[in-house]
Amino acid sequence: MLGRVLGLCFRLAIWLLLALAALILLYRFVPVPSTLMLGRWLVLKPVERDWVPLDQISPHLIKAVIASEDQRFCSHGGVDWVELNKVLENEDGPSRGASTLTMQTAKNVFLWPGRSYIRKGMEIPLAMAIDLAWSKPRVIEVYLNVAEWGEGLFGAEAAAQRYFRKSAARLTPAEAARLAGALPNPLLRNPAKPNRALQSAAGRSLRQLGQLGSLGDCGLPG
Repeated sequence: MLGRVLGLCFRLAIWLLLALAALILLYRFVPVPSTLMLGRWLVLKPVERDWVPLDQISPHLIKAVIASEDQRFCSHGGVDWVELNKVLENEDGPSRGASTLTMQTAKNVFLWPGRSYIRKGMEIPLAMAIDLAWSKPRVIEVYLNVAEWGEGLFGAEAAAQRYFRKSAARLTPAEAARLAGALPNPLLRNPAKPNRALQSAAGRSLRQLGQLGSLGDCGLPG
């Protein structure tokens, strides 16, 4: 009996891995939902999201998000091991600071919110698989279309329309910096009416833009 149960568990694990691999490959080409979006749909809560391709998102926002969240985005293989080791050595446990944009994309698309070693451990192989299967522009395209920017509000286009009454393609550097600065706490930070914390984060994002350098080596504008 034990052998049959273990065999069944092993087969289920294999099928789960195969399904996950198939989804990763499929998501190279089609609009991608996040687990938060799926959860809201499941309980009949509204979701505001308009998927747009990367060339319809302002380069200012692309650069501001990379500058704020993951300055080595173009050079790592999905996981920034230097930053991850620093955070894992912290007694307070894993934090957002260790997450690359690829890891955050893996969490948003396949996992759940919150902080734990278990979820962080699952993010790592998922991020490495995504980095192998997708191009860097595709990673940032998916991230910017599933990122949460308010209650039921997902993606750069919907956020730009709600907060600035314009398309994501027309965002200015200051507006992009506000959106990037809101990401660590999107439910409490309103880019249209920035509080002191968001003003500070946006200013820091603008300063970091000057240190970012060229993104051309991974196929991104700027």
